[in-house]
Formats: sequence, structure tokens, C-alpha cells
Amino acid sequence: MPNTKTERIVIEPVTRVEGHGKVTILLDEDRKVSEARLHIVEFRGFERFIQGRPFWELPVLVQRLCGICPVSHHLCAAKAVDGIIGADELTPTAEKMRRLMHYGQMFQSHALHFFHLASPDLLFGFDAPVEKRNVIGVIAEHPDLAVQGVMMRKFGQEIIKVTAGKKVHGTGAIPGGINKNLSIAERDVLLAEMDQMLGWSLEAVKLAKGYTLDNIDWVAAFGSFDSNHLSIVRPDGAMDLYHGNLRAVDSMGDSIIDQVDPNDYLDVIAEEVRPWSYMKFPFLKKLGPETGWYRVGPLARVNTCDFIDTPLAEGARKEFFEAIGGGVGAPCNVTMAYHWARMIELLHSAEKIGELLHDHDLQGEDIVVPPGERREEFVAMIEAPRGTLTHHYRVDESDQVTMANLIVSTTCNNEPMNRAVRGIAEEHLSGVSEITEGLLNHIEVGIRAYDPCLSCATHAMGQMPLEVTLQTADGQTIDRRTKP
Repeated sequence: MPNTKTERIVIEPVTRVEGHGKVTILLDEDRKVSEARLHIVEFRGFERFIQGRPFWELPVLVQRLCGICPVSHHLCAAKAVDGIIGADELTPTAEKMRRLMHYGQMFQSHALHFFHLASPDLLFGFDAPVEKRNVIGVIAEHPDLAVQGVMMRKFGQEIIKVTAGKKVHGTGAIPGGINKNLSIAERDVLLAEMDQMLGWSLEAVKLAKGYTLDNIDWVAAFGSFDSNHLSIVRPDGAMDLYHGNLRAVDSMGDSIIDQVDPNDYLDVIAEEVRPWSYMKFPFLKKLGPETGWYRVGPLARVNTCDFIDTPLAEGARKEFFEAIGGGVGAPCNVTMAYHWARMIELLHSAEKIGELLHDHDLQGEDIVVPPGERREEFVAMIEAPRGTLTHHYRVDESDQVTMANLIVSTTCNNEPMNRAVRGIAEEHLSGVSEITEGLLNHIEVGIRAYDPCLSCATHAMGQMPLEVTLQTADGQTIDRRTKP
């Protein structure tokens, strides 16, 4: 009889990410990795319980999905509601206030991840003592860097407060516009800190670049693999984090889809359900589920765009591809390069915030447009900090929501994160006689590169099957009930 004894290693919870997840790793009798998976163990079900609610509640309602990136859900739902009421073009004041809110969200979220969640691994090493490898350790040994991270996040949160009404779960975006403009006093408070924020953003890009290139011999392979990349881009190909059409390129930079209107997303994207995770697995229909999965987020966005329309970030993007790109016209497929790309976007957001704060349209009084031709269905997309976010709604003649489908950014990175987990486990855990906490942290480092927000990524397609098994203390099953 062959020896089929296996060992199961569980990392639960995955730390220094938003939300709750776990990793299971199975080792065979030779202690080789036979399977490794990232599981999402919490379930939200927002698509179901918002059905029957008036559609104008959506921008406030759906942002309760998450306390980390509510602005992205707030604005994406607001854009969808604009479409339903036929408000196809907002006033300049409304459009720019929403963009300011969005860039404030991007700025604070990227600062939070890089300085608070990822930096302990980068500063102290993946194997450093766990009691040191955290934000308290950063404060103790790199106090200036810790303060910089706190103040940058605070700046982004203050922008959200003056545009959305409060720092978390604001109400600034309403159907057809916004509920306030930016006062001169509010503008001047933010402008007083703008030079410092730009300076710190440049230093953050330098830090991420230096770490990546100083460790390129092993960083290049760590959890890396060829993949497709997807984001929305402007009609001229520029990076646009607020509005645009879908573009996807393959691992060599060749176009898969381009300039697809968000309302046509079902023509190009489908979602697969697997029984061991509450997260769905989106893929490009043109390629199918086996090869059509893709990455989203900062790395995907610098790979899909033709250029960035702010000078400092565009210069940083060019340096990025000269140093670590996949060749002429080819994207970068290095997983750990997410951190560098994220800091380029941090710099881009700072530049955009500076531009907007000097724009007098923000003090305009025309903040809402009247409804146009009513629609029963609309799809909106936005680039959230973690990637492309899709909100799709249908409403009836009574203005009640009858269908909702949310494809959340982290969901799009489900297959890539699982591939990273398996690749790192095979590289660093297979055949090792003693698996230490530091080795297991390697798995978490690979997940953190994607900055997943697991809280809002858990959704079901259709009716979620439920199975309850009743077992005795020694593991014998005495009853099982299944709800299809």
C-alpha cells in the first residue's frame, strides 16, 4: 500500500491585509507541496439584500461593504445611478469634486498599505522576528518614515472629509452631482500641505524603486508569473482612475480587448464559481477560464496605459519600464513590483490633487444636473486602489433595485493571488524539514503585494449553496443537511 499520509498547514488569519482570509497548504508524504489555496472565509451578500431598495439609496448603501475603500463603492454606485436617471454629463464642479474625492481615497489607501502594512516586510526582512515585523517596529526603528505614512494618510482622509462630508462612509456624491462644493477656506487648508505631500510622494517612489532594484535578483521571481492585465483607460490611452473604457493586454503587451464600454462588460468578462471560496474568479471570455484570468491594480494599470498625464508620475513610469519592464512594449509581470507601481500612483494622485485644488471650478455653485432619459439598467466602472471595480444594477418601474452584480477589485486578483500562494509555497516550503513562521510569512508577503481588501471581495453568483455537517468529537459524520 502506498503511503498517502499528508500534512495540512493553515495560515489563519492572513495578517496585515484588509479583511479575513486563510491559506491552506497540503504537503505529501515527501513534504512536497501538493496544493495551496487562499480561502476567503467571510461572506457579505450585498448583491442580494440591496434588492428591493430604492436605487437612489445605492451610493450610500453599498459603501457599507467596506470601511477601507468605501469611497470607491460610493462613487461607482453614484456613476451607475447617474446613468439610470440619464445624467450623462455632470457639471464641471460636480465632476471635479468627485475626482478630488477619488484621488484623496487613492492617496490615503496607497499610503496606508505601503507604510503600515507592507513596509515591515521590506524594512526588516520576511524572516525578521514577528514581534518586530509590524507597524510598531517601524515606529521604533524608522520614526520619520512612520510619521510620514501617518501624515500622508491623514491628508488623504481630510480630502475625503471635505468632499464626502466625513472620512468614512460619506454622502458627497448624489444622483446627478454632488451635495456641496469646496470652500476657499477648505481649499487653503489643503494647499498649505501640498508641497510636503508631493515631496513625500517622490521619496516614497524612490524608496520602492530602491528596494526593488537592490533586491532584483530574487524579487524578480518571487511569486511572479506571466499574466494578462486589465484596467480602464481614457480614450487616448492615458491612465484615468475615475472614468474610462476597458482595456486588457496579454503578458507580451498584445491587445486582447480595447475601449470596451463598461455597459458591454458582459460581452467580454465572465465569472467562475469554485466550491472552496466565497470569491468568484473573473476571466476574459475571449480566452476562457483557463487562460483568460487577469491582474488588476497598480501593476496592471501602469501596464495597460499608454502614458500618465502628470509629469512626475509619467517620468517615474518611464523609469519603471526601463528598469524592470518585460522588453519593448511588454508589460512587467513581477509581482513584487506592485509596490513600486503603487507608489507611482501615489505620486500621480498627489499631482492630480494639486491640479484640482488650483481649479476654481471647485468653488462653482452649479452642482447637480436635472435627470434625462430614464434607463432600467446601467453599469459603472472605476479604478479603486486595488483595481477595476464594476457596479451593475437593474431597476424596475417603481425605482426598486431588481438585480445587482458587483465585481470587486480584489475578486479580479483571486486567481493571481492563488497562483502566487502556490508558487511561493512550492519554492520555499517544499521539502523543508522545519517550516518556521518566517517561511510562512513568505506566503503572506506574496498576498500583500496585491493589497487585497477581502472584506468587500466576498460575493456569490446566483444562490449560494449551504451544507451543514454534524460530527462527533472523533470526527464521525452523524448528519448532513444541504440547501441547494
